[in-house]
Amino acid sequence: VQSLCDNDAAKVRALADRFEVPDTYSDIEDMLNYGKLDAVVVATPNHLHEPHTLSALESGCDVLCERPLALTSKGVERILSAAQRKGRKVMVGTNTRFRSDVQALSGFLRGGELGRISGVRAGIYQLRGSVVGWRQRRNEAGGALLDAGLPLLDLALWMVELKAPLRISAVMDRGRGANAVDDAITATVSSADGIALVLDLNRAYVGEVERWWFEVIGTKGSARLSPLRVVKELNGRPMDVSPSGAAARDSAFVQSYRASLTHFIAVVRGDTEYEAPQELVLLHRVVEAVYRSAEEGKEVVLAG
Repeated sequence: VQSLCDNDAAKVRALADRFEVPDTYSDIEDMLNYGKLDAVVVATPNHLHEPHTLSALESGCDVLCERPLALTSKGVERILSAAQRKGRKVMVGTNTRFRSDVQALSGFLRGGELGRISGVRAGIYQLRGSVVGWRQRRNEAGGALLDAGLPLLDLALWMVELKAPLRISAVMDRGRGANAVDDAITATVSSADGIALVLDLNRAYVGEVERWWFEVIGTKGSARLSPLRVVKELNGRPMDVSPSGAAARDSAFVQSYRASLTHFIAVVRGDTEYEAPQELVLLHRVVEAVYRSAEEGKEVVLAG
């Protein structure tokens, strides 16, 4: 790491000293102008992802941006266009795709071992009061779906490859005020090939522990994550065929970020082929359709 940038000068200096980073900045434009950088990791609040990524691309840097890439699908399109125009690489921190259990589950699905996929059930419940600061302001965070639910929605669209047209219905609990975020949202996304995704998010959950789940249902089996469990029908009986292996040194969360960053570095160096993340346009169009369905109280259809 050559440079760190944060608007809190004391914090960024402390981090730089801890990790032996030579240069620090409190303004991203200064860092881009004077830092002599090849690549930039953008990990600012959600509403700053688009302008910071665009600035880095314009300066000639490749970019790894934390999710979401932008607050709107139009913002995603602007970034992809800028990257193509400048001949730079832009990637998004979809670290959930890089989890070792997700990679194993993807192998089962892409091999057709669970039969025809009919459903995905996914959700996250966060305890009331655990989400604070800018994440509670819609113009900065976007809301529970765009902030907390995006990894699950991305995982479903990437892993199961839902085919358009998509029919989307949603209900939402949003606080009062123009800048209030949704605390809870439940959405159903039905695809043309008969797959139904049900997404259940709650950031004001009154319970003992937080919850996270992701389950895929097929005609010949089912699978779920955290921990990974795969059940297939063999000789008319359900059998646990979950892969086994040595325990990972890191948690799934830490391991996924390490793998995501390693992949980005390989792409920047040219060791791994780069593919522009065009699928993110559809991802954000689905997010917008979910919010529109909840606000208008009717089903929304995306043509593709």
